[in-house]
Amino acid sequence: MRDAAAESVSVEQIANILLEQLGCCGGCCPDTAPLPSVENVIGLIHDLRDVLFPGIHRNRRREPGSAVADFSSQLTRIQSRLRLEISRSLVHSRQAMLRIHGAESPAMSPGAGELSERFLARLPELHRVLLSDVEAAFNNDPAAKTREEIVLCYPGIEAITVYRIAHELLVLGVPYLPRIMTEWAHRQTGIDIHPGAKIGGSFFIDHGTGVVIGETCEIGVGVTLYQGVTLGAWSFPRDEDGNLIRGTKRHPTLEDRVTIYSNATILGGTTVIGAGSQIGSSVSLNRSIPPNTIVTIEKPSLKFREAA
Repeated sequence: MRDAAAESVSVEQIANILLEQLGCCGGCCPDTAPLPSVENVIGLIHDLRDVLFPGIHRNRRREPGSAVADFSSQLTRIQSRLRLEISRSLVHSRQAMLRIHGAESPAMSPGAGELSERFLARLPELHRVLLSDVEAAFNNDPAAKTREEIVLCYPGIEAITVYRIAHELLVLGVPYLPRIMTEWAHRQTGIDIHPGAKIGGSFFIDHGTGVVIGETCEIGVGVTLYQGVTLGAWSFPRDEDGNLIRGTKRHPTLEDRVTIYSNATILGGTTVIGAGSQIGSSVSLNRSIPPNTIVTIEKPSLKFREAA
């Protein structure tokens, strides 16, 4: 039976209760900096992807003589929008640190303008690495007919592209934006890559659904992961007061040319999978293995009998 008293509460009373619980004035306080716009950050992903892989996700043709001017104009628009979202992130992050820790973090130097410039300067190298990822997909998947098909259709490349963009921003020290980007990609693709992970070139995620790559993972060059792979933490260390200790190495390291097959789980910050090794389907590991090692689960035997 419903509570009649609860049904009689007015909308204004509910608003007052919520605002009191919020402890401010519903996000309208003049002293509270605005958060970055999730919509704008996702828009930046699309714009950056159009620069990195022009003409694939957006059917846009450029005149041969105007390509440089067109790219320059596009990059200028990206820089302007990126500068705004970085500025919002920096200001709000400093205020949040003041509320949580009682001391405001120092103003970041360089500021939003210089950070956006530094990010754009990294785009050529980011593009080179992404091309190696596309090439790895083409060389490892016999179903791939063209490289354009891979960029257009493969969720693994979409997740890796967004991760690499987000990782560059995180390395520069930009708060909020990297996680907004990778969590959006997670929702889009089912692939969860933390922007803090360090991943070498020629990286291939086949199928991809359910792949999880933790914050402190280190992945070498030429690594392949299949669906359902988890590169996770074995435990979360805490201090004497029971608080989580942050910033420790919690996730595994995969050296060059490692292949991890579907639904395998690799755990722990001290776990190292040696170069050239293969981890079979559904294997669970929390210890290191030497290079060129194959780890599999012994298959159970199948029994057949005539149906009654």
